[in-house]
Amino acid sequence: MRIWSREEQEDHRKRRNFGIRMSLFFFTVFVVFAVIIIRTAALQFVEAPKLQEEAKERATQDIPMKPVRGTIYSADGAKLAYSEPTQTLYLTFEQDFSKGEGLKNRPKLDAALQEILAVFQQKGRKDIVNPTMEQLIGKDLLDLDNVNSYGYSARPAKTGLSDEEVAYFKENKHKYAGLLSFEVSEETLRRYDSDTVAVQTIGYVKKFDSVSSAESGIDVYKKIAAGLRTQKDEGLMYSRTENVGYFGLEQQYQKELRGKNGYRKIGVSAQNTAQGVEEVVPPVKGSDVWSTINKNVQMKTEDAMRAQLSKLPKAVSASAVAMEIDSGNIVAMANMPDFDANVYRTGSISDDNYHAVEYSYLNGAIRSKPTNDTGKKAESVVYLGSTIKPLSVLIGLEEGLITLGTTYNDTGIAEYGKGTDKIRNAGSHPYGILNPVTAIERSSNTFMVKKIGEALYNRDGANSLKIWDKYMKEFGLGVRTGVDLPGEWAGAADYFNTKDGSSVLSRMAFASFGQKGKYTTLQLAQYTAMLANRGSRMQPHLVSKIVGPDGVVTKKDVPTVLNKAEFPDAYWEAIQRGMKTKVDDSFGDFAYDFARKTGTSTQDLNGKQVDNGVFIAYAPRKNPKLAVAVMVPEGGFGSESAAPIARAIFDAYDETYGLDGNGPKKSADAENAESADAE
Repeated sequence: MRIWSREEQEDHRKRRNFGIRMSLFFFTVFVVFAVIIIRTAALQFVEAPKLQEEAKERATQDIPMKPVRGTIYSADGAKLAYSEPTQTLYLTFEQDFSKGEGLKNRPKLDAALQEILAVFQQKGRKDIVNPTMEQLIGKDLLDLDNVNSYGYSARPAKTGLSDEEVAYFKENKHKYAGLLSFEVSEETLRRYDSDTVAVQTIGYVKKFDSVSSAESGIDVYKKIAAGLRTQKDEGLMYSRTENVGYFGLEQQYQKELRGKNGYRKIGVSAQNTAQGVEEVVPPVKGSDVWSTINKNVQMKTEDAMRAQLSKLPKAVSASAVAMEIDSGNIVAMANMPDFDANVYRTGSISDDNYHAVEYSYLNGAIRSKPTNDTGKKAESVVYLGSTIKPLSVLIGLEEGLITLGTTYNDTGIAEYGKGTDKIRNAGSHPYGILNPVTAIERSSNTFMVKKIGEALYNRDGANSLKIWDKYMKEFGLGVRTGVDLPGEWAGAADYFNTKDGSSVLSRMAFASFGQKGKYTTLQLAQYTAMLANRGSRMQPHLVSKIVGPDGVVTKKDVPTVLNKAEFPDAYWEAIQRGMKTKVDDSFGDFAYDFARKTGTSTQDLNGKQVDNGVFIAYAPRKNPKLAVAVMVPEGGFGSESAAPIARAIFDAYDETYGLDGNGPKKSADAENAESADAE
């Protein structure tokens, strides 16, 4: 057997190790190449579509195109809010002007913007306010620091261009090539009926970014803004500069009125600037909203309110609502003072215009609305006064505190509790022997206190207020009416307020004749309709139908009963007979038998007692068609301040629709005109 030398053994070991290393090397190379081949195949056949789409998204961006907002019509076809074509100048930056590296490009841009501002001044319309340099470069317009915009975004410089401005910017589209480019885009301004028809009810428009901020925005718009990052539908992407509905029907029906925006797909350079348009998808026009407001009835209501306020020495505001009893249609909802909503046509407003409308834009028929003498003048929502008395009597009958045969000797003054507290009728008038019907007719405070308020407290103690509150809510007082408007107020049950140190008995006594519940004019109209139809609380609404851009009706409102207050027919008949307060000065020649109740509520204002006028009525008494409620803060007696407004509303409705179900009635002026023509 051959014995290997040491040198041979070492050589054999080296060759064996080399072979192992070569095997490992080739195996490693094989694995690497296999991985590369598999990855290449995956990229080519599996991930390629996704990567191509991502590359496309990086190379292009979608720029929203605003849709044309739908029209809000009155019931008789008048355009109360509509979109009017206008021209807007957009600037697209071709360089970076933001803080940092972009600052070096600012001098050239500033010079160009000064020239553009000079064109605005020389060629612009006189009724359109031009931006200042500070406003132009700020975040709301050109947004040089890209606070709200991407580098490639087209930025609005001015809306409402004149024909001369349009011609200039189209002719000079590339004047500043390499710096910025012009684009004139046809958009719309929001216009409102010049007769200022129901302006607080219709609402107006504001810029989306001003109503969607996390700090002070409106909830519905804050939710939209929060969901934009995950929004997949291009048509529902909001731009910060687009106009959206604010208050009234404009806000309530924002989704329907807005439609869907289109978009332009533009190329984007490596420097994040625009590089031409690749695709355009047109926007979809918004739907048209048909309101139940009748322009003729509304205008006659507003005219009557202005006339009354001009006669009243202390009153500065008023509100009125007319509601159809069977359908819940609101045919008139008026507030004074009002304003011209066209000051908001561009979605923004000057400081001077804002201060002019600051105390006019809120809807005082559905919420408490201050005046420009806040703290010195009464707000729009006041106590109901004697208009609550039909319900007080219903409660007394239902709770067994009185019967239809109950009598009471009204001496004009009533003591309650331990005899130290007293309630008086208006002027301390004694009405003698009263029953539930005549107590309503004569508007006896003392009857309500002694036979209902004090009697309920004596029976149920502190629980009496809860019982009272239950009935109030059943009749829509202290709960929202369900009207299709944003910002409705539920009212204030001041009979639960203990801050003034008053006793439960005192608060119950005052509530019984209308001095401890503040409710809106709309709530009062809904309550009046319940008295007329014997307990059905109809949901009031302001829109009858919505019509899509293709002419198809997409929504149609139907009468809705929210709840039913059940009482014996004899009780309803009693309170309806009692609703015949004397208002001959306003209704002396009225052609219909109608049910009514005046009210005069009092409140403390700066240490002085003021009287507020309140009035409710429905007509005709049999087969009633229309319920009306009017409030005139600091107007004095309701029969003198509020009733004349209600008469004007009934007359206007009779002329337009007819109160007896037989169609419109000719006004006296129309009949005189026809007589003159015949002669």
